[in-house]
Amino acid sequence: MTSSRVGPPFRADQVGSLLRPEELKKAFREFGAGKISPEQFQEIQDRAITNVVALQESIGLQSITDGEFRRASYWAHFVDAVEGFAVKEALFHFRDEAGAIMNFSCPHTAGRLRQRRGISTEEFKYLRGVTGRTPKITMPSPSTMHFWRGRAGLEPAEYQDIEVFFADLSRVYREEIAALAELGARYIQLDEVPLAMLCDPQVRETVQSRGEDCERLVDSYIAAINSALVGRPAGVTAVMHLCRGNYKGKWMSEGGYESVAERLFANAEVDAFFLEYDSPRAGDFTPLRFLPANKMAVRGLISTKTPQLEIKDAIKRRVEEATRFVAVERLAISPQCGFASTVGGNPVTEDDEKRKLGLLVETAGEIWKR
Repeated sequence: MTSSRVGPPFRADQVGSLLRPEELKKAFREFGAGKISPEQFQEIQDRAITNVVALQESIGLQSITDGEFRRASYWAHFVDAVEGFAVKEALFHFRDEAGAIMNFSCPHTAGRLRQRRGISTEEFKYLRGVTGRTPKITMPSPSTMHFWRGRAGLEPAEYQDIEVFFADLSRVYREEIAALAELGARYIQLDEVPLAMLCDPQVRETVQSRGEDCERLVDSYIAAINSALVGRPAGVTAVMHLCRGNYKGKWMSEGGYESVAERLFANAEVDAFFLEYDSPRAGDFTPLRFLPANKMAVRGLISTKTPQLEIKDAIKRRVEEATRFVAVERLAISPQCGFASTVGGNPVTEDDEKRKLGLLVETAGEIWKR
């Protein structure tokens, strides 16, 4: 249809996390139990990252991550590196097709926020040294640090005003992004779940029952994203990944993007949106009509929640359907989420992961002729 892109986001892109190999899973358990030293743990992580980078390159991906192999979950490293954060149980839960539910832990603000050390800088230093392609750094969005516990998650009296909380939090993001850019990072992704959850009428009812205003939250979260990106160095591509939850094949919400799309697409100062579109839970493509001409939509048409391999022609048809709302030059494809938002991973194998990423690259190559 049209030529390939030479910079991020790429026609075949990925969200970030990858399945941890068994040796690495074991190392997380043993390190947590004090059975191996920090040096031994890092050696195992380094080896696993080197191997997974080689895997991504062999598949043909241009966007390369470390699989989030140094993290217990997609947000844990952020909490560990920022003074003032703790971890408590979320006020939401995951569920699956059978209706089974699962609780989870989340960030909790117990004190004033201040960065202790680099959040992803050490991750990036190693990653840039083992790939000649474009290293991609992922980080949780600002809303991740607030939504799961709402007002109950903000202990300090001065943070009862959500805007004061986000002002301090955004400063942490700006410091980190500046440090990453100084090291050579040019591709950064914010992983955003709450804004996708606020598309679900049931979630909105729950939030409102706790005395919070959903529309104000949407506006506050978009403003916090923009504040986090203020002063972003020239040449750094920033993208947002929207997700309805991803934990061992389970999710937290459903519903199309219509209720947030106009404000989000127009006002969030990112270059592209990675949009979950692997199941009917995500709704249809009509919200893409709000996408501004200077932004891209990377549609997650391949599921990381199930081992079933998608059909190439079906992916192509869905890309064609989306061109009713967005020119094909502003489209790309990806999995709907990472394969392992936590160490435990999703109910797929490493072979499933490889086949799905291979299908992604092959299909994109045929749609956007190399």
